[in-house]
Amino acid sequence: MTQDNDASTYRANGAREWVKILSEYREPNTLRSSVELAITVGAFVLLWALAWYVMSTSPLLTFVISLCNAAFLLRLFIIQHDCGHSAFLKNRVLSDWLGRALGIVTLTPYDVWRSSHALHHSSSGNLGRRGMGDVHTLTVVEYQGKTPLKRLLYRLYRHPLVLFGLGPGYLFLLQNRLPLGLTGQAKYWVSSMGTNAVIFFALSVMFYFGGVMPILLIFLPSTLLAASAGVWLFYVQHQFEDTHWEAEENWDLHDAALHGSSHYVMPSVLQWVSGNIGIHHVHHLYSRIPFYRLPEVLRDHDVLASSNRMTIKQSLQSARLHLWDEKRKKLVSFGQASAQAI
Repeated sequence: MTQDNDASTYRANGAREWVKILSEYREPNTLRSSVELAITVGAFVLLWALAWYVMSTSPLLTFVISLCNAAFLLRLFIIQHDCGHSAFLKNRVLSDWLGRALGIVTLTPYDVWRSSHALHHSSSGNLGRRGMGDVHTLTVVEYQGKTPLKRLLYRLYRHPLVLFGLGPGYLFLLQNRLPLGLTGQAKYWVSSMGTNAVIFFALSVMFYFGGVMPILLIFLPSTLLAASAGVWLFYVQHQFEDTHWEAEENWDLHDAALHGSSHYVMPSVLQWVSGNIGIHHVHHLYSRIPFYRLPEVLRDHDVLASSNRMTIKQSLQSARLHLWDEKRKKLVSFGQASAQAI
């Protein structure tokens, strides 16, 4: 498709037409998926072993290696993420069991996460269906109608130190231990408790052979840094000034996917580590596309490559936006909301 035809499709048919076009990229390549998995798992295990090996002589070096390994832990989560969308392997059963195995390493019960993440994809940008699988966001009117205490609590929740510091640790170390929001079905309890049991066993073995230091110097640093990076990526993928939110009666799944998801432009190394998840507008339009094929879409369709672009500098500015202004159709800061109320 030429660039002119791309632009015409973008204007005339919008998001729904792109779904048909993107279906051409949905098939995973078994060899490519296997190589991506082998490289990521291999590097993760190698760095874990290296960190343990030098622990007795240089705890500081162990800590530094563990921080580096957060990159591969994040990438393992992206592979798990693709398994949840049936995008990584053609065999659905094998894909799900791979996802469950990776969920032990990422501290994320696979079946619970897959269900909540599906809700995120099916309701992103819908003001009437907020509350699960998303970053909690109030409208300006909702915030102004809260009591002073509830406003303070919301401000604390949206503070960067909580959202990207304390919050990720709480999410992955504590909240993921229970199937919150899905407690009514046994399969989600099985997913949570089964994952918890294996995690507890792995930590027990770690403690038996190395005491508390491997947990403090290897397990926790890589886990917490990867968790913070993952939450940051999830945040900037939907929380930017000109994102897309609509009341339920006006909401459209495909428009929300295309216009409410960013294209996070990062250096090649970071793009590789994050499994191209920054190409999020394409991912939300067609979640069955394997992460390693997302750059193909941008290569073939210039309009998608140039839409919703967000640089790292711009993403840092988005952390100051906290409320959805329904009148102006954009995210605003607390200060902007207060000025508007005067």
